[in-house]
Amino acid sequence: MATSPVKLFRQAKARGERVVMISLYDAPSAVLAVEAGADVLLVGDSMGNVILGYDDPVPVTMEAMVHHTGAVARGVRASENPDVPVIADLSFGSYATAEQAVENAVRLMRAGANAVKLEGAGPLAVEAAETLVQVGVPVAGHLGYTPQSKNNFERIVQGKTGADATEILAGARRLEAAGCFAVVLEVMPSEVAARITEELSMSTVGIGAGPDCDAQVLVFHDLVGLSLGKPLRFAKRYVEGYNIFSEATAKFVEEARSGAFPAPENGWVMDPEELRSWRE
Repeated sequence: MATSPVKLFRQAKARGERVVMISLYDAPSAVLAVEAGADVLLVGDSMGNVILGYDDPVPVTMEAMVHHTGAVARGVRASENPDVPVIADLSFGSYATAEQAVENAVRLMRAGANAVKLEGAGPLAVEAAETLVQVGVPVAGHLGYTPQSKNNFERIVQGKTGADATEILAGARRLEAAGCFAVVLEVMPSEVAARITEELSMSTVGIGAGPDCDAQVLVFHDLVGLSLGKPLRFAKRYVEGYNIFSEATAKFVEEARSGAFPAPENGWVMDPEELRSWRE
């Protein structure tokens, strides 16, 4: 049985211990991340631009979220530490009403999620969070740069002015009052994230928000170098995975064309007597 994400984050904050979260979308990556020591996995709607070929998360459907949440949950169960909790995003438009939020959160929980995440701190998001908590669904929030609302932003970095920073802090307080156990803080000055972390009892999860958050999250494809395009400023590549995979794939193409693959050790042959009898 997976560890409660609420308990995990609260205990870690009380002890001053950092939580490590990785965002990913399939079973093999989940096994790898868990066995590397990740504390929590996030099935993010970032799959839209990371693995599905979209420009942003907006086209990602609830069907896709449920499908990939199930894959990640099965990967966790197959790993050496099946207790690692899974958080799944509610996709764009899936929590426009509290009723929709409950319906879609239930789908994610039944697929294997242990909590859900939603973006923003406006009236609809706060109402959805309150309702979900009341029916027993743990909820994490998401403030700062919220990708589902990218069309509303003039710039990526949020909270650079005093007024904007005050609004983010107020939004975090609303989410905490609604019952959220954690909030993702994305692409904002480190001073803003540090103040939210200090003043609020719920945990903060930073991505491009400085070192003072209670937890840090990166997308798996970013940290292993499989994302296309120039790395984002806040995403550190720990290995150039694209180059490694490209070299391996090119080697296969070369050997398949030349006949070097498959070699005898890559296949099977019939017993000589069986072969003789079959031919006769």
